[in-house]
Amino acid sequence: MQLTEQEIVRRDNLQKIRDLGIDPFPPEAFPVNALAMDVKNNFNAEEGNYQEVSLAGRIMMKRIMGKASFAEIQDSSGRIQVYVSRDEICPGEDKALYNTLFKKLLDIGDFVGIKGFTFLTRTGETTIHVKEFVFLSKSLRPLPIVKTKVNEETGETEVYDAFTDPELRYRQRYVDLTVNPQVKEIFLTRSKIISSMRRYFDEQGWLEVETPILQPIHGGAAARPFKTHHNTLDMPLYMRIANELYLKKLIVGGFDGVYEIGKMFRNEGMDRTHNPEFTSMEIYVAYKDYNWMMEMVEECLERICREVTGDTKVKLGEELIDFAGPYRRISMLDAIEEYTGIDISKMDEEGLRAVCKELHIEVDPSMGKGKLIDEIFGEKVEDLLIQPTYITDYPIEMTPLAKKHRKKNGLVERFELFVNGKEIANAYTELNDPIDQRQRFEDQLKLAARGDDEAMALDEDFLRALEYGMPPTSGLGIGMDRLTMMLTNQQSIQEVLFFPQMRAEKAEE
Repeated sequence: MQLTEQEIVRRDNLQKIRDLGIDPFPPEAFPVNALAMDVKNNFNAEEGNYQEVSLAGRIMMKRIMGKASFAEIQDSSGRIQVYVSRDEICPGEDKALYNTLFKKLLDIGDFVGIKGFTFLTRTGETTIHVKEFVFLSKSLRPLPIVKTKVNEETGETEVYDAFTDPELRYRQRYVDLTVNPQVKEIFLTRSKIISSMRRYFDEQGWLEVETPILQPIHGGAAARPFKTHHNTLDMPLYMRIANELYLKKLIVGGFDGVYEIGKMFRNEGMDRTHNPEFTSMEIYVAYKDYNWMMEMVEECLERICREVTGDTKVKLGEELIDFAGPYRRISMLDAIEEYTGIDISKMDEEGLRAVCKELHIEVDPSMGKGKLIDEIFGEKVEDLLIQPTYITDYPIEMTPLAKKHRKKNGLVERFELFVNGKEIANAYTELNDPIDQRQRFEDQLKLAARGDDEAMALDEDFLRALEYGMPPTSGLGIGMDRLTMMLTNQQSIQEVLFFPQMRAEKAEE
């Protein structure tokens, strides 16, 4: 490995620290009783609190001033200034040790532990006066430190040398989180979104469960799976594209409401809203239908938005999105007619192909009627749905797991929720007729024979479960990554994933 000049210096410092008899990676625990931002936000000079602070973190700035020095320590909460006096932390003969260790061998990025008391400097900055100093871990690579300067003409603070390259940020998220504090806020918000949703479901009495990630049959969605092989069982397995069929089996087993928040895997394209590994929430509630589910989603998302942002309205790019219900409802076929002027409700496959040609939409021979309608909707309608909108009543060919519409022939009781031109939720009145379900699966096999690699497989065990009887049920899936994007004003899914999938990294020269 080719080392940079700075990396060579840090390795030299590492050895010099060891030569001083100090372990640069000590095994002992360091007692922490305060966080940087707790001290900064709550210190009161008149009350004299925080007088026995024990804090640990990275050195992010160091300023040597003779016998005294100032530094900034960053922990998980933020940064705080510390003041170090040579005569106090290294009395007597240890002054030489202080000069060598703190002034010369301590690099930006190193972890230290300090103990001391809090005071205000002459400029009013909350600072910890260090009485004890412990070296905790050596950083062998320099951090990309963000610098600022004031523009003399405009008076504005300008940032330069920032760690902003997207590929480096996503590939080295540990550096991104260290030097870009705003990134950490995105993931704190993501955690709050998931916690808020979980609390809402738990309050309704619905049970959080876990279902298999490795499955013998990929089902529950129209998507291309990742395939592997189990050596002991000598059989192929698929990473789940959805957990729908397993959750429905639990409804058959007697639970009235079950949900799971977990990873799904789809071997498909990648773009600003798609990652092959993503987080989905799926929930199934017995004795409900998709009309009830629409009302539940409105209530749930409005509550999450209020708890996380303090309001129902969020800024997303140039749009102000309002998550307060009720949301607009329009059927898929009506939406296509509204935005294209073409009524496709009575068209067969040949007619739909003609419409696609007229609208300059590329299609291929493997696409059946459902896929063609989906292509028209995706190309001509989806991007125009900015405020939360339910697209309802899909053609039966598009949705093998949903119940036939109670009033409209050829349609199923399904809705998708679109926000800012992207789908974030999908729900059905679930199909619980095993005979109808078998026929739908067989229709999917015909599409697979035509070359549709996203067609669903026939799952005999799921059909057997339905034959034992499943109560009327409504199911819902929500893409947690996309929901996080919308509540944190992010345009790329990579910004809300700690470690998004990327191409193999080129070896360093």
